Amino acid sequence: MNWDWDKLQKQQQGRRGGGSSTPPGFEDFNQQFEKFKRIRFPGWKLVLLAVVILWLISGVYIVEPGEVGVVKRFGEYQTMTSPGPHYHIPYPVESAVTLNVERVRRMEFGFRSINRSRSVPFQQGQTRKVTDESLMLTGDENIVSVQFIVQYQIKNARNYLFNVFDQEGTIKNAAQAAMREVIGKSNIDRALTTGKQEIQVATRQLMQEILDLYSTGIRVENVQMQNVHPPDAVVDAFKDVASAREDKSRFINEAEAYRNDILPKARGQAARIINAAEAYREAKVRRSEGDASRFLSVLREYRKAKDVTRTRLYLETMEEVLAQPDADKVILSNEALKQSLPYLPLERVKPGGGKTTNKTQ
Repeated sequence: MNWDWDKLQKQQQGRRGGGSSTPPGFEDFNQQFEKFKRIRFPGWKLVLLAVVILWLISGVYIVEPGEVGVVKRFGEYQTMTSPGPHYHIPYPVESAVTLNVERVRRMEFGFRSINRSRSVPFQQGQTRKVTDESLMLTGDENIVSVQFIVQYQIKNARNYLFNVFDQEGTIKNAAQAAMREVIGKSNIDRALTTGKQEIQVATRQLMQEILDLYSTGIRVENVQMQNVHPPDAVVDAFKDVASAREDKSRFINEAEAYRNDILPKARGQAARIINAAEAYREAKVRRSEGDASRFLSVLREYRKAKDVTRTRLYLETMEEVLAQPDADKVILSNEALKQSLPYLPLERVKPGGGKTTNKTQ
C-alpha cells in the first residue's frame, strides 16, 4: 500500500498558512496506518508451506558409486551410508558429507607438476622443484635430493573426517618423516643406484604405521621415487665419480672376458700337448717293447740255428735296402766287379755342392 503524500503535503501547507503550531499530518498518518492494518494477505500461508517443503527436501542426498556418505548431527558423527539416495534431517540439525573411497589420491614431494593453462603451454613431465622437501641427509653424512610421490586411499571415512583436523597436512608430514628416516639409514650409493626398491617399500610400511597410530583412516597404496640425484652444487663431481665407476666396471668386464677367452684356449692347448706326449710315449714304449720282444725271439732262433738265422737276416736286410724306390742299383757278381772300372756319375752332381745318392752294389 502507498501513502497519499500529495494529500498530506496539501494539508500541511494549509495548516502552515493558518498559522497553526500543531505538528502537521499526525492524524493523517494515523489514519493511513489504520488502513494498512486492515489490508489482508491471503497467500502468506502458501509461502510458509513452500518454505517448509523446501527445507524438508533439502535433507535428500545421493551417494554416488564408489562413495560413502557420512551423516553428522550437530557436527557429531551419526551414521554412514552406502551408494544410493538417502535422507537426513535438514540443516542445521543434520548434515551429510560424501567421500570417494575408491579414488587413488596422489601427493607430490620435492617437486610440483605444472598445470596446463592458457598462458603456459602444456609440456609432458614439466615440473617445478621444491628444494626444502627434496634435500635429505643420508646415513654416510651426504646430502641427496629425493623427489617422490605417495598414492593413498581412504579406507575409513569416519576416522578420516573426525580423527584428523588437517588430513593432507598429516599425510605430508608422515611421508616426509618416513622417507627422511629411511634415507637416513641408507648410504648415498644405495639411494642413487640399487637400493631404490627397498627404500620405497620401507618408506611405505613406516608411513602406514605412523598413519595407523593416529587412526587417520588412510591406506598407503604406493610410494614411488621419481628422481634421486645429488644436490645441484656437487652434481658434476658425482657425475665424474659415476663415470670412473663405470670405467672401472667396464675394465673389469673386459679383463674377465679376455680371461674367459684365453684360459679355455690355453687349457685346451695344454691338454692337446699332454695327450700328444702321452700318445708319443705310449707309441715309443710299445714299439720298444715290440722291438725288444722281436729281438729276443730272433735271438732264440739264432741260438737254435745260427747259419740259417744269419742268412735270413741278411736276405731281409737286402730286401729292405733294395726295395727303396729312390736308389739306382747295379748288381754285379764278384768276378764282374773285379773286371769293371769304377763309375762316377758326375751328371747327377748338384750345382750347390750337393749330389744325388747312388748305391752301387
